[in-house]
Amino acid sequence: MKPATFTVTVHQEDKFFVADCFEVGTVSQGTTIKEAIQNLKEATELFLEEFPTLPKK
Repeated sequence: MKPATFTVTVHQEDKFFVADCFEVGTVSQGTTIKEAIQNLKEATELFLEEFPTLPKK
């Protein structure tokens, strides 16, 4: 698979940090920013394994 770069936004909700990848539509959370981003990376990789082509916008 060709490497890709995606945009990530992180915001805090109560005691958790929520990370979003708008290009793919994946969301994850963690107790630290680093953990939220790592969880999002894993979720995005799993999503792209299952759905390797993104819909055209």
